[in-house]
Amino acid sequence: MDMTDIRSPNLARGRLTGKRMARGEGGIVVSQNREAARIGAEVLKEGGNAVDAIVAASFAVGVLEPWMSGVGGVGAMLVREEGGAVTAIDAGARSPAGLDPADFPIVGGSDGDLFGWPSVLEDRNVTGARSIGVPGLVAGLGAAHARFGRMSWAELVLPAAGIAEAGPVVDFHTTLWIASEMRRILRDEACSGWFLPEGVPPITPAAVTGRVNRLPNAALAQTLARIAREGPGILYGGELAEALAGDVQAAGGYLGTADLAAFEVAAGPAATQAYRRHLVHYVPGLNGGPTLAHMLRACQERHAPQGETPGAADVLAYCEAMQDAWAHRFETMGDGARESLPSCTTHLSAVDRDGMAVSLTQTLLSLFGSGVVSPRTGILLNNGINWFDPRPGRPNSIAPGRKALSNYAPAIMTGPDDDVIAIGGSGGRKILPAVFQALAQVADFSHALDEAVAAPRLDTSAPPLVVADARFPADILDAVRARHATVLCERMEHPNHFTTLGAVRRRGAMNEGFAEPFHPWADAVSEDDTKPLAG
Repeated sequence: MDMTDIRSPNLARGRLTGKRMARGEGGIVVSQNREAARIGAEVLKEGGNAVDAIVAASFAVGVLEPWMSGVGGVGAMLVREEGGAVTAIDAGARSPAGLDPADFPIVGGSDGDLFGWPSVLEDRNVTGARSIGVPGLVAGLGAAHARFGRMSWAELVLPAAGIAEAGPVVDFHTTLWIASEMRRILRDEACSGWFLPEGVPPITPAAVTGRVNRLPNAALAQTLARIAREGPGILYGGELAEALAGDVQAAGGYLGTADLAAFEVAAGPAATQAYRRHLVHYVPGLNGGPTLAHMLRACQERHAPQGETPGAADVLAYCEAMQDAWAHRFETMGDGARESLPSCTTHLSAVDRDGMAVSLTQTLLSLFGSGVVSPRTGILLNNGINWFDPRPGRPNSIAPGRKALSNYAPAIMTGPDDDVIAIGGSGGRKILPAVFQALAQVADFSHALDEAVAAPRLDTSAPPLVVADARFPADILDAVRARHATVLCERMEHPNHFTTLGAVRRRGAMNEGFAEPFHPWADAVSEDDTKPLAG
């Protein structure tokens, strides 16, 4: 079959960036934003455990890159205790009880967002107040902290409030993301007031001016300060919940105080899939975890790796296992049309010096979520209704009071010699192939953590098309092209053709952390390397 080459002519070929792997006996936090990772590592240095670090980094990253995640979003977490037990904490999106499916009539065509659903009138399932699901992330973080946390809740949340008050610094990356979604941002006055303060995307002044641009959010700072002082429950009952629900309903949405009060976090033992000599632990239910497990099962049943590095037969086996899993997902879980576009998600991983490991993925779903900011709380809200199929009578059709089928897939893999890896990524459906391939290469070829994260990948999330990393050797690309319609792409941060991975690892008493090498902000920070950043 033909291979389409859509690589940029301006990029160097085959070059891997020189991002370092953090390593040592101290705890490590990995995030898509280095400052968030540093805040989490500082918590470890002050005596907190991995859950404490993740809570602090989660709140911080929701302010530092608010277009990806935040307190208006949802998420899922895995916690491996020092003794080996793995707990899954699911704070995924639910549709409001008052939602009316008749308000989402299909008008034909494709919506052009993440899943290529048939277009709905006014894009109500994608943008605006009707697209908002119940934001469960804060409840999930609260449940994790109540069960595993060591430091006080307020200590972990207050750094994010300070960031919101001062405003994160604008750099080229900030400008890029805001400019890419300017049309959606302009639809909501409070959203445009935050991200387009002068009516256009903010830019970074030249260094010689001695200035920086920031994006403060006073209302969000006050909200975070209240959550810090009064606990996570304040977002789900009382004045803050009334303000949030009132703002959404004033904008035409369904979210009510009863929806917030009724939200429940699902917490219990993680599901487990055996792979080679390892166990992969994942969040059960309506997320990417069961599909990841299917990929692992299919690969193990059909293929035995040969050699010390992946060859053409191995890569083809990975490809076919992923395609088998996608077919099963689309038929039985209702994850819709075969299209995969940029998404809005953040992953964080942490390990502490005692061996506790955490994997958390949090999201607003689409970039900037619903594009709606609650004026009184400063919260940018998710568009969780976009996870539902707008076509009636499907396994995942839009309905009131229903759990959404999401794509995130935090995972923890345990293996011989007390080997533990906590991994996950951002990138919508592209998360699943990336996590699968990284874990398979560790289990099949004993790859180091940085090798597994940085290795060339295939993406199969838009079947039957296969997207191939241009860094694969020619013989592997030829083998893939011979069987599949293939597009050749660069590994880059934007557009993200694959995903943004981050992972930590513990073997014996030694910890490691590595972040996606092609993401300009992503980094792994050890508690032994936590000097505050200048500016």
